[in-house]
Amino acid sequence: LRSSRDPPLIERTLVTIDSMSTLTSCVARAVVAPKAAAKRSAAAKKAAKPSPALPAGAFAAASLAATPAAFAATEAISQTADGVGVAVGGAVVVAGAAGLLIAADPNKRREDMMSETGGDEAASVRNYFDTEGFNRWKKIYGETDEVNKVQLDIREGHQQTVDKILDWTAGIDMTGKTVCDAGCGTGSLAIPLALRGASVSASDISSAMVGEAEVRYNEQVKAGAKAPAVAPKFEALGLEECSGKYDVVTCIDVMIHYPTDRVNGMIDHLASLSDDKLIISFAPKTLAYSILKRIGELFPGPSKATRAYLHAEEDVESALNAAGFKVTRREMTATSFYFSRLLECQRV
Repeated sequence: LRSSRDPPLIERTLVTIDSMSTLTSCVARAVVAPKAAAKRSAAAKKAAKPSPALPAGAFAAASLAATPAAFAATEAISQTADGVGVAVGGAVVVAGAAGLLIAADPNKRREDMMSETGGDEAASVRNYFDTEGFNRWKKIYGETDEVNKVQLDIREGHQQTVDKILDWTAGIDMTGKTVCDAGCGTGSLAIPLALRGASVSASDISSAMVGEAEVRYNEQVKAGAKAPAVAPKFEALGLEECSGKYDVVTCIDVMIHYPTDRVNGMIDHLASLSDDKLIISFAPKTLAYSILKRIGELFPGPSKATRAYLHAEEDVESALNAAGFKVTRREMTATSFYFSRLLECQRV
């Protein structure tokens, strides 16, 4: 079902199943192509002669265990937009997978997590990243080989985003520059900025994550990296708790944990901390990414339990403008499983 003879016409997104031990090598591939590319593959599809009882959308759904949710997601893909053809293919899952998908419903697990914190989503996120989530993301943002292909791809995508920021700031003498890295995780951005001489305040809602960041910083200094004049400060703080004034404020891959109704306030708060630059990244809300996110939710790994929110770029930019910043540079990082829009903003 896939045409790859004309790469410029094809946007490919690979969707795989992470950590479902009861699935037998289940892989779904979504390929979005203009009608022209779809027509070129029509002859091959006709020759394959799939069962007449399975039209285009249903043929793909059958490969995805044919659960009602999976079928609905496939139908949504098959109707993405006028002028766009979509083909979805996958390996057959083991019998009984439909029931297991219901048992592993991500919304139910998230609701259970929320109930433990009295409905406080921020506390739910904190608990996740202090426990099971910490073990997962420590590996993803580390150097261990104990990661699967999906996790490795996310690691590489995140590092690409970090490298772009480091490239953007390469021509700036960071010595003495004050930087607030809000949502620092394990320090993938905060540490290199500190080692360039910046005075870094690194914070994360998870004490486990920010503690790991401090450990990694100290290990690099012990290994011979030149320590800055002012040692970085690592604190367990929620984003809204960050305070002070800084030359540069960064917030990378954090907005995915913020619902739409809280994003404007989050951006406004980050902007209030910056005297000069604001650098943020987020998962962009497009039709294709929204569909892929929904498919991914049908096959949750055991440690993926927080909500994930996509945000329309125009909405994010409008909030930045309202907060007194204009976008001066933008980049998109897109690997098979990691999608992040990066914006560099300047105070007007």
